[in-house]
Amino acid sequence: MSRFRALMKMTAVRLSALYLLLFTVCALVLVFYMTSLSVRLLTTQTETAVNEEIESIGQAYERGGIAGLVRSIDRRGRQPGAYLYLVADPAGRIVAGNVQSIEIGVLQNEGWIERPITYERYGEGNNDPQTHTAIARVIVMPNGIRVMVGRDLGEPEQVRLVVRRALMAALGIMGVGAFLIWFFVGRRALQRIDEVSVASQRIMGGDLAGRLPVSGSGDEFDRLSENLNGMLARIQELNEGVRHVSDNIAHDLKTPLTRMHNRAESALSNAKTTKAWRAAMEGMIADSDQLIRTFNAILMISRLESGYSTETMEQMPLSTIVEDVFELYEPLAEDAGVTLALGTMDPTPVKANRELVGQTISNLVDNAIKYAGGGEDPVEVMLSVEKEDGKVKITVADNGPGIPEDQVGRATERFVRLEESRSQPGSGLGLSLAKAVMKLHGGTLELIDNAPGLRAVLVFPVGEENA
Repeated sequence: MSRFRALMKMTAVRLSALYLLLFTVCALVLVFYMTSLSVRLLTTQTETAVNEEIESIGQAYERGGIAGLVRSIDRRGRQPGAYLYLVADPAGRIVAGNVQSIEIGVLQNEGWIERPITYERYGEGNNDPQTHTAIARVIVMPNGIRVMVGRDLGEPEQVRLVVRRALMAALGIMGVGAFLIWFFVGRRALQRIDEVSVASQRIMGGDLAGRLPVSGSGDEFDRLSENLNGMLARIQELNEGVRHVSDNIAHDLKTPLTRMHNRAESALSNAKTTKAWRAAMEGMIADSDQLIRTFNAILMISRLESGYSTETMEQMPLSTIVEDVFELYEPLAEDAGVTLALGTMDPTPVKANRELVGQTISNLVDNAIKYAGGGEDPVEVMLSVEKEDGKVKITVADNGPGIPEDQVGRATERFVRLEESRSQPGSGLGLSLAKAVMKLHGGTLELIDNAPGLRAVLVFPVGEENA
């Protein structure tokens, strides 16, 4: 009983029950309508046939008078499937016909009898006479003799009974089938909901690796489970990201904070001159600046991932941004012994945020200058802007050591630094920021092996008006 109550709480089951009830009502209305229509049709046909029979009897009366009429009725009444015939004298006594008895008062009025009449036939047992129903028409002859011609209603009633039984049987079969389908489908739906509930409770208990069951049928439950599983996977990924970020923040910020603490402590203990105090303060300021840059990068990535406003974007050729970055970093590259060069500069305008794109390119160029050295060959960094397959691509290519193939996926995670010694300054947020900026622009960041070195490619979509 409790399971039935639970079943009836389901919206789908309630709708099914409502549809079943509506179907039952419509089917019942159809049964009565069809039977009534069939009976009316047969009754109309019977009345027409009775009128034709009366015309035929009238012709017999015109040819042979009363005697001819009686002979004609006697002959017709003996035939199989005969009409009902009755001839009565003015006093109401039956003198001819195939009707043994009839309701009292039927022959008093001329014309069609308003309602079906009851009668008894000749030849039926006196011990158990059967009462039949018929429709009839009464004619009064000039000499007062009354003639009744009618038709038994057994055939219309049989039709009514047959049609009603057939429709009721069909209704019963369809009702039982609908109920069984409703029961088993509802039961299966309830089982699926129970499975989802159990899995949800397990997930709420802390098992974020758990997933909702998918039967593979492709129904609405499967689609809902797949969407929720995708959401759970995303939540798990974000939680893992938060955990890694927390660990990396603690690891990366611990060093500058410890250094600041040691410098302050050393200055308090050992600094005796203004120069020593100034050196300690400058070191602490440099460490705090690095912390501020790290936090600014974290905040910028969070803003971009949560939906940075696109109102600051405008149509512009990306080549102008690349050229500005080139002019800014050319002296720095020369001091570091790196050759910074410009390649193809396609002028196709793209809707972009100048500040964010410029910062992204600057990070990539800075990484290339910083990490591409250390080999025997001269370090070269090439900047280019090309249009290909309806997209504009900014490429920063170097001939340095590159990124191992198995580390490409990790390179864009926050605080990931592939240089394990961490001897170079940096926070490990540059590629993460570049990835977030490209997501905002509807593009992608691609890290490709340059054999040797690395090609960092920013892929921007081109609007239809510029395609």
